[in-house]
Amino acid sequence: MIISEAATERGAEVEARLDRIPASPYLWKIITLLSLGGFFEFYELFMTPFVSPGLIRNGIFHTGSNGLFHLPDQATFASVTFLGLFLGTILLGGVADRWGRRAAFRGFALCYAAATILMAMQSTAIAIDAVRLIVTIPIGAQLITLDTYASEIVPRDLRGRVFALSFAIIQTAVPILALLGWLLVPHDPCHIEGWRWVMLIGGAGSFAVWFLCRNLPESPRWLARNGRLEDAERVTAIFERHAEAHLGHSLPAPTLSAPKPMAKSSLAEIFRPPYRRRTIMLAVFHFFQAIAFYGFGNWLPALVSGQNHNAPRSAQVSFLITLAFPIGPLLWSTIAERYERKWQIVGAAAGTAVFGLLFATHTAPLGLVVLGILITLMNSLLGYCSHAYQAELFPTRMRTRAVGFVYSWGRLSTAFTSLIIGFLFQRFGTAGVFTFIALAMLVVVVSVGVFGPRTRGLTLEQISD
Repeated sequence: MIISEAATERGAEVEARLDRIPASPYLWKIITLLSLGGFFEFYELFMTPFVSPGLIRNGIFHTGSNGLFHLPDQATFASVTFLGLFLGTILLGGVADRWGRRAAFRGFALCYAAATILMAMQSTAIAIDAVRLIVTIPIGAQLITLDTYASEIVPRDLRGRVFALSFAIIQTAVPILALLGWLLVPHDPCHIEGWRWVMLIGGAGSFAVWFLCRNLPESPRWLARNGRLEDAERVTAIFERHAEAHLGHSLPAPTLSAPKPMAKSSLAEIFRPPYRRRTIMLAVFHFFQAIAFYGFGNWLPALVSGQNHNAPRSAQVSFLITLAFPIGPLLWSTIAERYERKWQIVGAAAGTAVFGLLFATHTAPLGLVVLGILITLMNSLLGYCSHAYQAELFPTRMRTRAVGFVYSWGRLSTAFTSLIIGFLFQRFGTAGVFTFIALAMLVVVVSVGVFGPRTRGLTLEQISD
């Protein structure tokens, strides 16, 4: 279906109006609410290393070759986590394109909140893994919905900084998880195992986000591209009124460009020029970058313990390293709009490889903390840049489906590489894990550095053209 020429012109005007709206408290409120949703998604994603010791203590999980598939049960738990994420991104990625960003965001939050609470009630490794698979399916779709939603309501000159600051909120989940794992998991508060408390806190928090986000506005770009022009203009006017109230004066007139036909899209379009090259590049990128991002995060306590065999000291070292998760995006927000996104990704991948190989040569707590923080900072730069970058490269009509497809390759990769990392760690220790990560980062450097397009200072419509 092709939308009429008059509707196309009105849609182009909505997009131009959005791109000249500066940041306001109203915009930051929306970004904060979206980031809270992302916070509990990361809470779920990075739960593995912090609840596993409690599950092992209670005899539910086993170490070494005593677990399922003769691998540590932690590896299986991580593997089904990313299998669920893959299914969510590949199967549900188009929900937000069809039903809207707001409806998808809240619906997915409600689904994984309920499933997480159900997971906390299980008492066998198989049952926990089965529910974990269900939990992570809506989370997989939620992550790409968040990226799409944020990219469509933020003006072009703020996209990088907004994603960086949003990630500062989102990644605070990791040190909080580490702290809860330290304080709760070794104990049984109120005669309930500590690992169950960690899961219940995540589920309750997700319910709270679902409730708080009930008044979020829909993306004006999505409304315009789906023919709901009156709604798009109404929501855009709300953004404008809040910005003008904050500035104390009227906004300048929008600069209109030649409108493009607002045609409906199918997933097959991402395999045709000009998007085919971007699709392949991002699929390769995600397949290999996830090895470093989640390989380090999901195995952090074990990797630290493998280098420093003092268990209490290793727990302290792991917690100190996780403090860099929210600090990283705040640091990178100062350069977010100064350099091309693709070169920030390339630099982050190279840094992860170098610092990871150095980590494998150290045993002293201070050296592990410093190098662990540096790896986390590089992963943080890689993470926020890639989320902003992938959302920029496809047009509004198919953004979540396209991002879902390329993002799913990272999930599929980690579903298998979690088992590979478990095997490498068991056989070759920390050095084997970081050699594997370094080789993956080399692929990232080549794929993005050679084939990634530039996006700095361009509107979403210019980039997608």
